[in-house]
Amino acid sequence: MGTTDDGGGGPAAGPGPRPPGGVAFLLAQLGAHAAERFAERVSALGLTPAQAGLLRLLARTPGRSQRELADVLGMPPSRFVAFADDLEARGLIERRRNPEDRRLYALFLSDAGTALLAGLREVATAHEQQVCEPLSAQERGQLAALLGRLAEAQGLTPGVHPGYRSVRQRKGPPE
Repeated sequence: MGTTDDGGGGPAAGPGPRPPGGVAFLLAQLGAHAAERFAERVSALGLTPAQAGLLRLLARTPGRSQRELADVLGMPPSRFVAFADDLEARGLIERRRNPEDRRLYALFLSDAGTALLAGLREVATAHEQQVCEPLSAQERGQLAALLGRLAEAQGLTPGVHPGYRSVRQRKGPPE
């Protein structure tokens, strides 16, 4: 009594039966679903989720070196260079020599990248609304705070998706 089969035999949390699988499973299930839907949405802008994330990062912190950005994203620097090359070739980012260390390049959004970012913000807002539609504003705040605590406890970098570690260079023209 007072327990629900959650895949781990733990106690039920709150009224009513819990969905099967436990919290970690539900986070993974929802995360995979949300990531897939976000990828579909940003593909309409000709971006991958990883590219969208880099554009957002450059908007928040322009002028960082490629090495710094690779470190923040958890990517090997050699892979990051190829990743940034695609966005530069599309005119969305600019590499500029770092005036303090001419061996380094600083990355910035181009005018085209800044314009695309406005569309990306609209897509991200619609995505957030759709995913969180069943929740009240208060519930969204509570959920965000709880998930933030879990992410921090796992040592995750705020605002950076751990999937950058496995980003590959895209082949061919943008979708």
